[in-house]
Amino acid sequence: MEEWQKEEPLVIVKGKGSYLYDSKGKKYLDGVSSLWVNVHGHRKKEIDQAIKKQINKIAHSTLLGLANEPSTLLARELIKIAPKGLKKVFYSDSGSTAVEIALKMAFQYWQQINSKSEARNSKQTQNPKLKTKFITLINAYHGDTIGAVSVGGIDLFHQIYKPLLFDAIKVKPDAQEIEKAFKKHHLEVAAIIMEPLIQAAAGMLLEPKGLLKKVRQLCNKYNILMIVDEVATGFGRTGKMFACQHEGVTPDLMCIAKGITGGYLPVAATLTTQKIYAGFMATYKEQKTFFHGHTYTGNPLGCAAALANLEIFKKEKVLQRLQEKIRYLAKGLQGYRRLKKVKEVRQIGMMVGIELIDYPWEEKMGVKVCSNCKKYGVLLRPLGNVIVLMPPLSISKNEIDLLLKAVYKSIKELL
Repeated sequence: MEEWQKEEPLVIVKGKGSYLYDSKGKKYLDGVSSLWVNVHGHRKKEIDQAIKKQINKIAHSTLLGLANEPSTLLARELIKIAPKGLKKVFYSDSGSTAVEIALKMAFQYWQQINSKSEARNSKQTQNPKLKTKFITLINAYHGDTIGAVSVGGIDLFHQIYKPLLFDAIKVKPDAQEIEKAFKKHHLEVAAIIMEPLIQAAAGMLLEPKGLLKKVRQLCNKYNILMIVDEVATGFGRTGKMFACQHEGVTPDLMCIAKGITGGYLPVAATLTTQKIYAGFMATYKEQKTFFHGHTYTGNPLGCAAALANLEIFKKEKVLQRLQEKIRYLAKGLQGYRRLKKVKEVRQIGMMVGIELIDYPWEEKMGVKVCSNCKKYGVLLRPLGNVIVLMPPLSISKNEIDLLLKAVYKSIKELL
């Protein structure tokens, strides 16, 4: 903050398509989709109109004891596009809260399914009351609230809060290591939580192919719930609507946010199965309610934007048209592998991490490269020594060229 306060801040005043405009009128390509949220570009007519139409009806009511039309319609659409078997939707307002909800649901579910009939049907003979722990992956990131930080694994972000956190069992993203942990701890583990295919905030680290599917099989074998965090990977970022769909996996709980409204408003959701939902079916007297609520849960404005976002995916065949752009981006990245100061280039879909060689943290090399990109009309935000590219899905080939040239030139000039 001491350094940032000495700089003149870049103030964004408007956006259009793939571009942002500052208070001095300068135009910048939005190379990270305004922190991984924008999908179809800024000021997308259909989403603008959907919000205006909804605001003429009502901006917000509550889902506590009531329902509203946009959130009901959105829940139906989300279930249609989600991995098969996810049947229920619980709304919140950010990726972090979607994760908190998934953790609490998984925990409470095991505490409540202790009737004789359910125990008989269980594949294991453990006491559900014991299932209170979580397994998470090294280098995981699931958000900044306390539960989400507890299942995180990036010391830079999380170490300082350690005294506040609950203990999670941390394992490498390796099928054998995960199975060892399952064998040892399955009687006490409620769920494993993981990002599918790629650990985004860790620096766009790709996971081994087939790992997601193997974890699903292990969860079935050891009677452990599977929570998948699709906050960064959802809504087309990997080339499919959800990353789980690359390996045909249906988790027990799935967290979504970021791209859900096309980058317009803060909406999130935790999707789950009929089986998990059934664990909360009880009378008022039994107090088995999921006592978790957000004031703006199911906000009609946000849900109207999300409905318009999903309609654009269908109408404009976004995922089909995206495949050629993904290949074009991959081809354009080949030249980076020849740069001496680039350690590795990682890509899945429209998610890219260009990792520089191991410069000391205090040299701020990632920050300097991204800052230099501004003079070429591109805005980026690094993750340490990793230059992250995550443009809107609507980006054109010419804009991909602009993005790649700006980063390439900046690396060459500085390093």
